[in-house]
Amino acid sequence: MRRRSWGTRAALFGGAALVVGVSAASAVPAAVEDWRIVPPIEAVPVELVAFDTCDTALTELRNAISPHVGVYGLGNSGFLTKADGQIAANGTADTRLSVPQAANESAVPEHSKTNAHEAGVDEPDLAKTDGKRVVTVVDGKLRVLDVATREITGTLDVPAGPATQLLLHEDRALVIGDGPGIAARGGVVDGPYGEGASVTLVDLTGTPTILNTLTVDGRYVDARQVDGVVRVVVHSGPSLPWVYPMDGRSLSESLIANRELVATAPIEAWLPRYQLTGADGSRSDGTLVACDRISHPVRHSATSMLSVLTFDFPGELGSGDAVTIMADGDTVYGTGTSLYVADDHHLRPMTRATPNAPQTTAIHQFDISQPGPPKHVASGQVAGTLLNQYSLSDHEGHLRVATTSADAPGIPEQAPATQSSVTVLKRDGAQLKEVGRIDGLGLGERIYSVRFVGPVGYVVTFRQVDPLYTLDLSDPTKPRKVGELKITGYSAYLHPAGDGKLIGVGQEATEQGRTTGTQVSLFDVSNPAAPTKVAGHHLAGANSEVEFDPHAFLYWPARDLVVLPVLTMPTAEKPMTPMSSGLLVLRLGDNAFSTLGTIQHESSTYDAGIRRALVIGDDLWTVSAAGIQVSRIDGLAQQAWVPFT
Repeated sequence: MRRRSWGTRAALFGGAALVVGVSAASAVPAAVEDWRIVPPIEAVPVELVAFDTCDTALTELRNAISPHVGVYGLGNSGFLTKADGQIAANGTADTRLSVPQAANESAVPEHSKTNAHEAGVDEPDLAKTDGKRVVTVVDGKLRVLDVATREITGTLDVPAGPATQLLLHEDRALVIGDGPGIAARGGVVDGPYGEGASVTLVDLTGTPTILNTLTVDGRYVDARQVDGVVRVVVHSGPSLPWVYPMDGRSLSESLIANRELVATAPIEAWLPRYQLTGADGSRSDGTLVACDRISHPVRHSATSMLSVLTFDFPGELGSGDAVTIMADGDTVYGTGTSLYVADDHHLRPMTRATPNAPQTTAIHQFDISQPGPPKHVASGQVAGTLLNQYSLSDHEGHLRVATTSADAPGIPEQAPATQSSVTVLKRDGAQLKEVGRIDGLGLGERIYSVRFVGPVGYVVTFRQVDPLYTLDLSDPTKPRKVGELKITGYSAYLHPAGDGKLIGVGQEATEQGRTTGTQVSLFDVSNPAAPTKVAGHHLAGANSEVEFDPHAFLYWPARDLVVLPVLTMPTAEKPMTPMSSGLLVLRLGDNAFSTLGTIQHESSTYDAGIRRALVIGDDLWTVSAAGIQVSRIDGLAQQAWVPFT
């Protein structure tokens, strides 16, 4: 789920203020003009080093941020930008979970779990089940439903703001929310760093009860859970009261004031704060991370921090024991032993003209194999930018990275040429070094989905047709393309289906590249040199949340079910078709899809668009902001409707 970016701040200025800034550009003195040109990101070493003291950190942070300070604060328009990018993802394989019979308890029915990237690594989502209960935050509130009675047993509002995602472990839930940050509540803060990420620990025994809530300054990025240990990544930046050329203040006066602001800012302007609230109302607060727990590459802009917080489900919540790096990026990838944070330079001061800035992605590896906070062990860099976390895959000591690169155009009106690559990195001391690479995938196109399965990689690129590339990665030093399948449309999400099969969810398209609706495809990749499409299901005018969030996808091989939410819109061919949403239920058998039906939630008050589907025993539980419906898998007959009122 994308959250508000630096572009949000533009709305705060209003159109008139922006017009003044643009129209006055020609009158900016030469010295001011120089300060408004942000230096491009250079290909420099990315190894991380820690600050020795707070005094050292403050000096380096002030120096690093100075070139990015302009008449509007950071960048030449006062705010950072987040380059738009499609969020597509690939799920993991087995989504089944068999829970053994516990002492003095009835057997828990077999049930699905969140469709996640790596086996054994859970990811936060809108709905979770342990077979005994279903816990959701789909409408911003935490709700707990008993599976046996199909009744709501508790509802909670997260104290720090609407709940957005949750994780589940035994009788506790870790609920992640959005709201105002500590600094925003305690004073004037400029920009999105008035946002706060909250983590609330909830006891699910009996009536759900809040145990602790931790609120931190910054924006929640992502989280991963291995057994009962959770790592939460938060992005933050300097909280400075920038001034602007308005209310009689000239451009030069604004620039001088912002320079002085940075030159005199205390270290606390960069260090995010936390507030921990107990069940009894007690509070403690402080700085989230110590100066000597902050690491940085050789060069950075001092405008972004990524903090990794660690929580133990059985223990107290605490402040997270943060480890912080000076970096940006929204991409988090985790295995059972490593956590990777990728810095794609998308969050950075807005540049006026940097046509030759290199496109690179820095990758930082943390060891999470031991209890306690993660330890940074290595960093590396690859050419190009990632699509999402599924562009990364750790396999037998090698990290495979799929990226798309664009050359700077020689002619201003000409779009840059693009091509995609897979780079193989291996840890060597404190470095992730390239040991193999394959280039030239999808010339003139960009990556739409990636899936790595053991020694094989699958990459989908698209512009007018969908080349599905199969890659042999068995020799990490010599990755090679072994097969290619060109069909119309594209797959935005790929899912292994066993027996040499691959399910794709995306869009069908004309030969000219115009999308026409949701397409579910079945590929036979048993012979990597000759992949084929053996089945497809097309729903004209539709799109699916699966295309940008894999958690919405459910594959239940025990019943041959392929389940995904769909939203159908009017098409040029059928302009009078009403918009409708529902859950498409397909059966996969004998290399063909058959339609079992579409489940819909009826509601005149709430959003009835189905977001998630869960299998519990013989039933399909579907979740929307309007409520939960229970349907029998065989025949899809409704068994119960639990409204959220």
